[in-house]
Amino acid sequence: MLGADRTAIAEISKMSAASQAERAVLEEEFNWLLKEEVHSVLKQLQDILKEASRRFAVPTPGMEAQLKQENFILGSSTMDQVKGVLTLQGEALTQADINIKVAKSSQVMHFTFRDDKQWKLQQIQDARNHVNQALQLLSSRDDSYHFKTGAEVNKLMDAVMLQLTRARNRLTTPATLTLPELASSGLMKMFTPPMPGDVMVNFYINLSKLCLTVYQLHVLQPNTTKNFKPAGSSVLHNPGAMFEINNTKFEVSHVHKVECVVPWLNDTLVFFTISLQLCQQLKDKISVFSSFWNYRPF
Repeated sequence: MLGADRTAIAEISKMSAASQAERAVLEEEFNWLLKEEVHSVLKQLQDILKEASRRFAVPTPGMEAQLKQENFILGSSTMDQVKGVLTLQGEALTQADINIKVAKSSQVMHFTFRDDKQWKLQQIQDARNHVNQALQLLSSRDDSYHFKTGAEVNKLMDAVMLQLTRARNRLTTPATLTLPELASSGLMKMFTPPMPGDVMVNFYINLSKLCLTVYQLHVLQPNTTKNFKPAGSSVLHNPGAMFEINNTKFEVSHVHKVECVVPWLNDTLVFFTISLQLCQQLKDKISVFSSFWNYRPF
């Protein structure tokens, strides 16, 4: 019996020694991860996000000419009621040339931006700000910085991923607006000749597309028997939606949506996806080591 106990103790000692040797190897690998690989990933992330930030370039005062103006033709495969050309410079629509065919008369109305007006696309501006915040987080940990724990790396990755997710969401999720908000928007004051009271427009980004929605309205007569129910907030309102502004009730009679693809917006969305994957892969590697430290075989 005593011999069997000694054998068992010897086996446990061997297992313990093997476990300690394995642990020593893992600790060495983990230290290499913290010292070398983390900084390699941070460098990759910075390079990718600098490229994304460059796509969002904003002209500095007096240097506007250095930022390329791009013209995009608006189109739809199902209709020709709305046609136009938009000029985009960074986050700003610097010109819009729009033709709208009136539903009832087939008359074509032509509008352009006033020369003294530009329309800032808030979605692009916000996405750029989130990218720059992610870059600031990454640059706060240069090559000389020594990460001491996996939790510290995870905290940084979570903060970077939060900014990148917010940046992506701003491009993939347009703001919802009520029809009165659209009617009173500064965008309605951008055009020459001025937009008539029965037409409203809205610009927004959806993924890599720059979209224009045109609403044609008709006034609801005070003696109408129709049940008036104001529409709520939405990205795209449907025909039949009603609203009231300045004591006048309106109903949307026609909705036209046209769009154009902006290639560099697609590039930035790809950059966000790659960066989020890099962050998650690093977190996963940290997790593998953490699960070992938390495992106690004896």
